[in-house]
Amino acid sequence: MEAEKATDVSDIQNEDDLDEEPGEVIESAPPLKVGEERELGTCGLKKKLLKRGHGYETPELGDEATVHYVGTLLDGTKFESTRDRDEPLTIKLGQGRVVKGLDHGVISMKKGEIALFTLPAELGYGVVGGGGSVVPSNAIVRFEVELVSWITVVDLSKDGGIVKKIIEKGERNEGPGDLDEVLVKYRVALVDGTVVAETPEEGIEFYVKDGHFCSALPKAIKTMKRGEKVRLIVQPQYAFGVEGRDANNGFHSVPPSSVLNIDLELVSFKPVIDVTGDAKVVKKVLKEGEGAWVANESASVTVSYVARLEDGTVFEKKGIDGEQPLEFITDEEQVIAGLDRAVATMKKGEQAILTIHPDFGFGSVEARRDLAVVPPHSNIVFEVEMLDFIREKAPWEMINHERLEAARRKKEEGNLLFKEGKYQKAGKKYDKGVDYVSEDGNFGDDESKLARELRLSFWLNGAACSLKLNDFQEAIKLCSKVLDIEFHNVKALYRRAQAYMQVADLVLAELDIKKALEVDPQNREVKLIEKNLKRLQVESNKRDAKLYTNIFGRMTKKLKVEKVDNEKR
Repeated sequence: MEAEKATDVSDIQNEDDLDEEPGEVIESAPPLKVGEERELGTCGLKKKLLKRGHGYETPELGDEATVHYVGTLLDGTKFESTRDRDEPLTIKLGQGRVVKGLDHGVISMKKGEIALFTLPAELGYGVVGGGGSVVPSNAIVRFEVELVSWITVVDLSKDGGIVKKIIEKGERNEGPGDLDEVLVKYRVALVDGTVVAETPEEGIEFYVKDGHFCSALPKAIKTMKRGEKVRLIVQPQYAFGVEGRDANNGFHSVPPSSVLNIDLELVSFKPVIDVTGDAKVVKKVLKEGEGAWVANESASVTVSYVARLEDGTVFEKKGIDGEQPLEFITDEEQVIAGLDRAVATMKKGEQAILTIHPDFGFGSVEARRDLAVVPPHSNIVFEVEMLDFIREKAPWEMINHERLEAARRKKEEGNLLFKEGKYQKAGKKYDKGVDYVSEDGNFGDDESKLARELRLSFWLNGAACSLKLNDFQEAIKLCSKVLDIEFHNVKALYRRAQAYMQVADLVLAELDIKKALEVDPQNREVKLIEKNLKRLQVESNKRDAKLYTNIFGRMTKKLKVEKVDNEKR
């Protein structure tokens, strides 16, 4: 039964009598026991639980609730009953369809719950009375209420332009994003029931970012969960506006200024992940993997795949049609960068399609692969499955001697990469190594000393990488970490001085060089940059002198002009 068909119970009075916010009357912990009565909030509304409901969720103001209720006076006189009509009432909570006390009582209930509410006059019929003249002025009334069900109603656009009614809740918590590919079913009708668009039985697939049908559809889809069914009420500004739409692309025409009713189901979606953040390696998940762990960096992985050019030409297969799966260690440059980066984000059993830009593929060179040649500047596509992986243990998963051994390995790996000129990758190894020997590692005395030495070594080597990569502020930061612990460390002073010179902070560079020479007066490298510093200081002094000369010259000229002007006056 529609809310508008309610009888006396909808004759709300004293709208402004209630000072409390609606949330103040919601039932709070501990929950009521069956037969127990309690006042909700401070406005005099009492609730007695007669039958427990299901689950833990309760409706909110704005939702559409379907209820059975029986209204009586304190002496038992009945003035209203949906039971007698054998038809529950559907009301939009908080919209004045029923007296306030009933609204506020229902939002404390769970599905299937039955409760007896005692309403003071201020939350009932007030001084006017009601209930077909049965309820006298200022009467306390009771409502026995059963919450049959409710539909969550959400104003997606915050202006009433797109209202979503959740008919059936979806699975899990995650929903699709802009990049994801969704499979949906929908039926679009005008207010008079004329159907203007409908998907085939199997639904239709599209990428959310590309939009579909009207602007309201992708906006709503991004708020939905897999399997969720909703009804959308879409105002013209989020549909086809005052102009409407002519029939095209298989869609019927939509008259000007039409309100649309859209029954929409999100059947499923395939998450699409921008692995590199610049859309040069994009992963579309075809099948979700197991558990919560992904392969991550430095994991030993086993994958199968089919690799194709954009035109569909297969140029490589692994683990398919009798081919052996591919085994490699992530982040070790054993495969192309796009495959390496994407696989590190995959779970065991996950299947995905990777679209890889040449920058993360084979670049500008021709690549001869097992089954075909990959031309220069080719976008490539991998359909890959993560068969298995062994993750590198995280520091917190290791005991102390394992952490120290892992740190030594990271240092050796970083040093090898540095010698090969791979400074960015070397820096990542040193940065990761620090995690294994952090100060909060609870090492013993001997272990603590070794951990400290490794930590300083990682920072120093990381600073050397930063200098090679012209990241001078990072070099200064890493050297400063070392000097906070060993203020006389010559390598840290030397490298920080180099960085200061590059950012033209010659005063601080000179201070570091002096400190380094105090510790090691014969250090050849420090003496060499001292010479460079003196040359830079001379050049800086010349520039400053020229600058001051120009400034003085302009000031002198200005004074002369002012003197002449004064003499003329």
